[in-house]
Amino acid sequence: MDYLAITGAVAAGLSAVAAVGSWKAAHRANKTSVQAQETGERAFQTAEAVARIERDRRHEERRPQFELTLEPRGPQHSRLNVHLLGPDELGEVEVVSIHVDDDDKDRTGTILGATPREDIVNHVWGPLRFTPRVDKADAHGRAVGPEILRVGRGRPFQMEPTGPGHWMTGTTPEQWQEEYRDHPVRLIITCRVGDEEWVLARHLPNPFRRPPFGGQ
Repeated sequence: MDYLAITGAVAAGLSAVAAVGSWKAAHRANKTSVQAQETGERAFQTAEAVARIERDRRHEERRPQFELTLEPRGPQHSRLNVHLLGPDELGEVEVVSIHVDDDDKDRTGTILGATPREDIVNHVWGPLRFTPRVDKADAHGRAVGPEILRVGRGRPFQMEPTGPGHWMTGTTPEQWQEEYRDHPVRLIITCRVGDEEWVLARHLPNPFRRPPFGGQ
């Protein structure tokens, strides 16, 4: 009997068993490491989601609260009163702009012919605009601002009825206003406190609208 051959075979077998054992141990360790990594990533993602939800909740809690009223001041002007109600913790809010929004009609097609797009964009397609160059309004009456408002205080802005664009040669101011008589005044308020910003959409009744049926 060749004892050396037998010993060699046994040693080789033991080495193979040890190698398999080492491979299995390494595989288990690697699998455990991967699982731990995946668990850590899931925990991080969960923490991020929770933090994001909390930031969103806190952002909504701090959303500025405005009271808006619109009252006629004679046949040609109205007064928009913007009052900052809270929350108290804000102290003061930067009103970046109050923007007059348009109606819902699509004017991106060719219906307006050769009218320059700049004229279409600058024109207010609604019943009222800010009086141009009054109360920090732009030249088209599209927007006012910026303005700093303290909680519990407000600011009036002058508005006026809109008219047809200069290219609408067949439309009178009376016809234009009649078309928008029952349309609301649409406002977009962009405001900021530090790094936080809010964009708020508000609709107000046209102060020159028709009275309800049977009203005065």
